[in-house]
Amino acid sequence: MSDTPDSPTPESPKEARAAEAAAIRRRWITLGEIIAVLAVSISALTLYLNWSDKRDERADKASESRKASSRASALVLNAETVKDDRIVLKPTDPEQIVQSQTIAFPRALGIDPVDTTGDPRIEAGWFADALKKARAKAKLPDDSVGDERLPVAITTRFVVGGDAYENVALYDIGYGIAGRWIAGHSLSLRGLSRVETVKASNAQARIDARWARLSQK
Repeated sequence: MSDTPDSPTPESPKEARAAEAAAIRRRWITLGEIIAVLAVSISALTLYLNWSDKRDERADKASESRKASSRASALVLNAETVKDDRIVLKPTDPEQIVQSQTIAFPRALGIDPVDTTGDPRIEAGWFADALKKARAKAKLPDDSVGDERLPVAITTRFVVGGDAYENVALYDIGYGIAGRWIAGHSLSLRGLSRVETVKASNAQARIDARWARLSQK
């Protein structure tokens, strides 16, 4: 009896081919799984990129809308025509259509705000007498040197593209004044200059403070 172990029985050609075919099938299954995973990953990535692009597009549109709204609400009034006793006002942006305005004066003048509708303007008759008295009380000279300034707060309600806006800003009315012995003081309007945008809640305080500074010359 021999102690040498028995050699493994060699596979028949048929068995070898079957084993090789099974190995090939396993490789194809593994490759198919990899392709399926890649396909799912690519699909998910495509969906994410599409969603991200749409989100960015929505953000850009929202940003542009905010900028457009900000531009539309930024009102600057200009003196279209100036005569001795009247300034015709007009927005610098032709798309802004003024509906109404409220012009508030310094408390030192002791007059109420003036409302206008559909005809933006400033008239000397609204404040001329009160301004002369306030100047006399502040001991300002009878004759102006150059243009004097009267601060006012103008609240403008206007429309752009069908949307309504309201703007409150501080302006200086430019004027000249001359003292006359018999006829008294004469006042003529010169123009309008924008100072700054203000909040409605503190507009009166701002024009009062500005008048106090201007009347201390």
